[in-house]
Amino acid sequence: MSTSDVIRVMIVDDHDMVRRGLATFLKAKPDLELVGEASSGQEALRICGPVQPDVILMDLVMPEMSGAAATQVIRERWPQVQVIALTSFGERELVQEALGAGAISYLLKNVSAGDLAQAIRAAHAGRSTLAPEAAQALIQTASQGPTPGHDLTPREREVLALMVEGLTNPEIAERLVVSRSTAKAHVSNILSKLGVSNRAEAITLALQHKLVT
Repeated sequence: MSTSDVIRVMIVDDHDMVRRGLATFLKAKPDLELVGEASSGQEALRICGPVQPDVILMDLVMPEMSGAAATQVIRERWPQVQVIALTSFGERELVQEALGAGAISYLLKNVSAGDLAQAIRAAHAGRSTLAPEAAQALIQTASQGPTPGHDLTPREREVLALMVEGLTNPEIAERLVVSRSTAKAHVSNILSKLGVSNRAEAITLALQHKLVT
């Protein structure tokens, strides 16, 4: 096998035993070569440039800098490098964060050696591999529809923030220097867009979904 056929792999994980196990697995595959190891997101950024891997196996939950944050920087600086999120967790937020940061695949650490090797080869060829749990998380996200408040205008978000502060319609009108009827119209639009029937429900929804800062 020529060196051009070999896929250069880097491992990023804060657990020594995990890195050691993955390194042993890679050594057993003639078309996969371990070219670098990092124990943190920051270290991954430092060595990615010099070692120039084709594929990175990236843990997501690490102290200081998360795997998703490291993935985003790596994909911006070295877009030719493919990142596989390899984690113990299949929570929807983690899946969305990793894929949103640019990871091509999302696998759980209980993946078989054969499936992991195939996923590395697929990633190198530009094809995605998702653990069943990750695929399910994405299906749930899609079926839930958009987040409440996604269609609020900047002015309506401003009014909503004042509602959360506890201001009445006349007080909102005074704070924003608009007429009372305008303030009332804004509040009415907000209740309608959020699908709620009163201010208390709107405030609860705003806090739950962090619609205001």
